[in-house]
Amino acid sequence: MKLSEIKEVLHTVEAVNFELPNGTFVPENFHVTEVGLITKNLIDCGGTVRKEKVVNFQLWDANDYEHRLKPQKLIDIIQLSEKVLGIDDYEIEVEYQDTTIGKYDLDFNGKNFVLVNKMTACLAQDQCGIPSEKPKVILSNITNSCKPGSGCC
Repeated sequence: MKLSEIKEVLHTVEAVNFELPNGTFVPENFHVTEVGLITKNLIDCGGTVRKEKVVNFQLWDANDYEHRLKPQKLIDIIQLSEKVLGIDDYEIEVEYQDTTIGKYDLDFNGKNFVLVNKMTACLAQDQCGIPSEKPKVILSNITNSCKPGSGCC
């Protein structure tokens, strides 16, 4: 989900709820403690230099149980970060502490924001020799040239 998309959704919802991948919810009394721009400069295993940018939201479960973040307040926080930090319309990454700090992609299911597990991947599969799909092999077509005594086994 991009920053522009969350702002559109926030204009249509009455509450800001974040659902974790296991179906449970971030407690209602959470705070958005950071909205920032993260720039990652890297070189992949194929030698390509890359630059990635994401908007980072950090959610924090506080012990002030009367706190409820309203959609307009989150819009205000986002707009301030755009103005002060010069944030453009990038994808959103959410940080939330469960058993450790997790990083999630963000989606919306029509009612709640959904934290989606992020996955790692090789960025240079064409350089690493990793096939994009496992080749299909018909075992009956394989000829075995390894015969006893040939030294191949």
